[in-house]
Amino acid sequence: MVFRKYGISFHSVELNFDSKALNEVGFRRNHQRSIGVDAFRSEYELVETLEIVAEAQGDVQDQTEQQLLDKLERAVDALSSDLEKGEVLVIENEQGRDYPKTKQQTSNVILDGENRLHFFYTVAPAIRIARYRFAHQ
Repeated sequence: MVFRKYGISFHSVELNFDSKALNEVGFRRNHQRSIGVDAFRSEYELVETLEIVAEAQGDVQDQTEQQLLDKLERAVDALSSDLEKGEVLVIENEQGRDYPKTKQQTSNVILDGENRLHFFYTVAPAIRIARYRFAHQ
């Protein structure tokens, strides 16, 4: 299960990585579970914190950005599927402080004698995800 802090509680979220959205890297509350910050901190212990980055490049802007987002989503899904019993993931990035955004670099390339745009996408800052383990097993 993936959580994100909203105010004084952690809420379970699902990924919403969409190249057409204003915030391409998004997390949407799914209302499956919530827990107060104090309760969470007393019940769970930090195991590790990871940073997820990816890059993509291509000739079509939206497709290239979506490729990047798909890579990020697969990485988060892999972490989630590797969780052991009693473990959860927490998105550590905070809105307005260090929230991940896609970054685009554009270059001109000549292909078959024609000028074409080439797009290179990354995410910055990295998506920080902490893995916590239920401490009272």
